[in-house]
Amino acid sequence: MHRRTLLAAALAGAVVTPALASGTARAADPGPSVTRTGTTTLDSQAIFFVSYDGLVNNNAFQKNGLLTYKGYQYAVWYTADRNAVVGRRALGGSTWSTVKVGHTLRYNDSHNVISMGVSKVDGRLHLNMDSHSDGFTYVKSVAGLMDNPAGLSWTASRFGAPQATLDGLALTSQFTYPQFVSTPEGKLQLSYRVAVSGNGRNALAEYDGTKWTNLGEWSASTGTYTSEHGSSTARNMYLHGIDYDRNGRLHSFFTWREQNGAVMCNGGGITNHDTGYVYSDDRGRTWRNNAGTVVGVTGGSDKVSVTDAGLVVDPLNPDHSLMNQESQFTDSAGRPHAIISYVPGRFGQCTTNYVADRTANGRAFHVRKNASGTWQKTEIPVPLNSSQRTKLILDKYDNAYAVFPFGRIAGASAASGYTDWKILFDGSGLNAFGEVVIDETRVAQDGVLSFMYQEKSSGTTPSALHVTDFRLPA
Repeated sequence: MHRRTLLAAALAGAVVTPALASGTARAADPGPSVTRTGTTTLDSQAIFFVSYDGLVNNNAFQKNGLLTYKGYQYAVWYTADRNAVVGRRALGGSTWSTVKVGHTLRYNDSHNVISMGVSKVDGRLHLNMDSHSDGFTYVKSVAGLMDNPAGLSWTASRFGAPQATLDGLALTSQFTYPQFVSTPEGKLQLSYRVAVSGNGRNALAEYDGTKWTNLGEWSASTGTYTSEHGSSTARNMYLHGIDYDRNGRLHSFFTWREQNGAVMCNGGGITNHDTGYVYSDDRGRTWRNNAGTVVGVTGGSDKVSVTDAGLVVDPLNPDHSLMNQESQFTDSAGRPHAIISYVPGRFGQCTTNYVADRTANGRAFHVRKNASGTWQKTEIPVPLNSSQRTKLILDKYDNAYAVFPFGRIAGASAASGYTDWKILFDGSGLNAFGEVVIDETRVAQDGVLSFMYQEKSSGTTPSALHVTDFRLPA
C-alpha cells in the first residue's frame, strides 16, 4: 500500500503541474482541428442487437475493424443476415466493394467482433472473428492481395475457407479479444486472451509468412490482490491496446479485473482497478515495467502478475467503475499515451451501478509519459454521458484527439502540454449508437481521422453502418 501511496502522490503532483512543452511541439505547429470531409455507407441494414451495452459491429476494443494499407481502406462487419463481410475502397472513394468470407455470426454477443491484420511479409489480409471465451473463426486472403489492390479483383475467390485454427495451430478452447499487430519486420502477431473474464491470461501468436507459431502466455491470473473491502486470488489483465512505436518498442497499458466481487464496496460496481503499463523491446518475448525491470517472459514461468512492483502508473481502487480496454497511442517520440475513464471521487467513493454511475458522472482522463519521463494525467472536461469507451489518436504534430461515444471529438494541443482540451465536433447528424471504431493506421498515412459508427436502432432492427472522415492539420 505504501508503493501505491507514493505513486498517487506523484501523479497528483503531475496533474496540477503539467509540462508546458511536450518536447516535440514547436510554437509554429498548428493545434488540433477536425474538418469533416464526408461520410460513406458500408451497409444500410447492418445487424443490430445490444449486449454488454454495445454492438458487435462497433466495439471500440476491436483491432482492427477498420484499417488502411497502401492507398486502400478496409472494413469488416456483420450484415443483417449475419454474414461476415469485408469491404474495401480507394482512399477518398465513396464506393465500397464487399465480399462475404463464408462465416455467419453464431450468437447475439457483441464481443464476437471481427478483427483484421496485414502480414506485410506476404501481403495477406487476416481476419479473426466470432470468439468470446469460445473457439474462433480465422480467414486469410491469398498472398499479395494487399500489395496490389488496384490490380487484383475483390472477390470471394481471393480468400481461403474459414478455419477453426490458425492454419492448423490450435490455441485455446476459450479464446477472446483478437488483436492483430504488425511487427517492424513485417510479421504479424495475434494478441488474445486465454480463459475467461476475471480469470484469464494474455498470450501471443506470430505469423512469419509461412506458418503460425504460438509464443505463449505472458500475463498471470494468480496472486492475491487486497482492497479495503476484501481479497481476490484470480483476475485477468485487460489491455488498452498493444502497439509498436516507430522505434520498434511494443507498448501496452492495462487494467486488472478481479474475479472476487468482495474487493468492491458494492456488488453493482465493477472489479476493475489500477492503470498499469508494460513494454517489450524484443517483439513481445520479454516484458518490462516502467523502470525497465523484467516482469514477465512470454511462454515462460515468470509472467506479468498483479503482485509485480512498478506496474501501476495510475492507482485506483475498484470502487470507481474504471473501464477496461479503453485506448492507447504513441507519439512521434515513441512516448505512450492512454485514455482511461471512471467516476471521480468528487462524485462519491462508491459506485453502486457501473452503467448508471458512469453515464451520470463518468469522466475520461489523458495519461501520458512526458519528455522528462514523468507520468502525467489530465481530466478531459467532457462528460461521458455513456457507460462506454473513448478512443485516442495523435496527429503528426502530436496533438491529441479523444473520440467519445456518439462520435464526439475533443482535442488538446501538444504545445499546451495537453491542458487545453475542448470539443471539436459534437457528433451532430451522426445519430451514432455509442462506441466507434477508429482507423488507427490511417492517421499517419494521409492525415485523416476516420471512424466507423452504427446508427441507433431498437431491439434487433437493423440499422445503417457508416464510415466518416475528418481532415486533421496538414
